[in-house]
Amino acid sequence: MDDWLKDSDEVEASWLTVDLAIFTVRDGQLMVLLVERGLEPFLGKPAMPGGYVQKNETLRDGALRELAEEAGIDGSRLHLEQLGTYADPGRDPRGRVVTVAYLALGPDLPDPVGGTDAERAFWAPVAGLEDGTLHLAFDHREILTEALEEVRRKLEYTAVATAFCEEPFTLTELRTVYQVIWGQNLDPSNFRRKVLSTTGFVQSTGDQRLPPTGRPAALYRRGQAWLLSPPLLRATTSGRRD
Repeated sequence: MDDWLKDSDEVEASWLTVDLAIFTVRDGQLMVLLVERGLEPFLGKPAMPGGYVQKNETLRDGALRELAEEAGIDGSRLHLEQLGTYADPGRDPRGRVVTVAYLALGPDLPDPVGGTDAERAFWAPVAGLEDGTLHLAFDHREILTEALEEVRRKLEYTAVATAFCEEPFTLTELRTVYQVIWGQNLDPSNFRRKVLSTTGFVQSTGDQRLPPTGRPAALYRRGQAWLLSPPLLRATTSGRRD
């Protein structure tokens, strides 16, 4: 008998869930959407929105449903993509639970409204995730840490930064997204030159926004390109580009 058959009696049923890493920029801070769990396990602990996938729905449909049920947010206005699958034994005390995590990004999203098994939903500064003061249920801190780095990486090579901007937007608003997520100050002139020289990154609307003071600012919308060539690279700790 093959060795793998000898261990077949140790196979147990697994459950499938979806969890959502949802980021937005609010009041000059990068924020992540969390819910306060209303059920055991981890009653009262903050966690990512999510839940079990129903038998007749796709993973994406399950993610959108959980987002609406647990936070009252319409996912149709978000940039939504799969982040990864997490299935370590023991990640959930209820048994073997496999979760597919989704990355969701949107511009200045509204205050969430808790529902179903979430006591409340709220925006939390990402800074609490990085300094360890934000203690999450399950393995959600590790998932969100990976999601955050994925967002930072995508800003370099894709036009995903525009997902954080309400159209039309100014280049100053776009630069603010980079600065908030990377935690780095960017020279306005250099940033403008790089963005406008990257084919298909943004498209001018031909309109301007009149600020209370200062010069009118040109308005843009997302262009046709998704991959940026050349990429906009963040500075390393030494000041060089990656």
